[in-house]
Amino acid sequence: MTHANVSPKFLKAHTPGYREISSFTVMSFLIIMLLVTGFVSISIGPVTIPFDRMATALLSGSVHGTQTARDQLILLSIRLPRVVMSSIVGALLAAAGTVMQGLFRNPLADPGLVGVSAGAGLAAAVVIVGGDRELPQSVMNSPFLLPLAAFFGALAMTAMLYQIATWKGRTSIAIMLLAGLALGALASSGTGLLVFLANDQQLRDITFWLLGSLAGATWLKIAAITPFLILFLGSSLFLGRALDLLSLGEAEAFYMGVAVERLKRFLIVLVAAAAGAAVSVSGIIGFVGIIVPHLLRLVIGPGHRLLLPASACCGAIILLAADTLARTVAAPAELPIGIVTAIFGAPFFLILLLKQRALVSG
Repeated sequence: MTHANVSPKFLKAHTPGYREISSFTVMSFLIIMLLVTGFVSISIGPVTIPFDRMATALLSGSVHGTQTARDQLILLSIRLPRVVMSSIVGALLAAAGTVMQGLFRNPLADPGLVGVSAGAGLAAAVVIVGGDRELPQSVMNSPFLLPLAAFFGALAMTAMLYQIATWKGRTSIAIMLLAGLALGALASSGTGLLVFLANDQQLRDITFWLLGSLAGATWLKIAAITPFLILFLGSSLFLGRALDLLSLGEAEAFYMGVAVERLKRFLIVLVAAAAGAAVSVSGIIGFVGIIVPHLLRLVIGPGHRLLLPASACCGAIILLAADTLARTVAAPAELPIGIVTAIFGAPFFLILLLKQRALVSG
């Protein structure tokens, strides 16, 4: 088969466990699951709000001195912002993982595992500790400051990782993983130094980044990170074919009309934007970006035209479910969501490594 004859259908047909499912069916199912998970998450909490009361509270106008008024306060000020933000963060993390795996052509690539999230967290920690001394209060109060700082931290880390792992046009996956561990450790040590220098309030803010939490969800933070999700979803409409061709190799993609170097630069910025925006409001949450693409490839195949939007939707579902578990399993206390995703994600990652070892050993 010549390169010109290679298509996403060919890639799908060579994915173990794959069977043809229409894009409409996949996306419809994921959207329905997201809505169901969202409604369940809104209903559950220290104060359970049944669906009939939820509908009354959301559809009613201004009400005072009644149970409906209390339900409105809980839903509109606490739970609904948290559900929306967890969905956006999950979508961004899964999207970043999918794009990074396509860029490095390796299923083990993930912003959390290779240090990109750590770089974003370090940049945010620098702003938290140094901003009080160097920046005016009006700038510190801006909801866009931390997302921008985390974005540039993730961008710098991704660019360094790519430069280290790529030599003479070829990307070494082994070097990528090892460099990611080294860069992540370096970023973590920088964050540790900032923890040592921080005051009590700054220490609490940095601890938030290290463990991950969605407890501080507000409509203002949602407004700050929503443009990053729109950027990704808009870009995904044009990236599917290019990523499919890139999976065949950089030379093959170039001969089939892909501007490889320009595409790689754009993908680096896209990963940094998604990971940086997510980390800026939720802290470091691992394993979402590696779990979601793997689960979907088993069902819909590796074609990125469907995989990219499906990953965003599935990532929203998984993080929303994880956040619901984090705030209810030990109620009234709340588990850091990074712990919940690690509990389920780490064994999954070990299974992937064992499968990779089996494939290599033949």
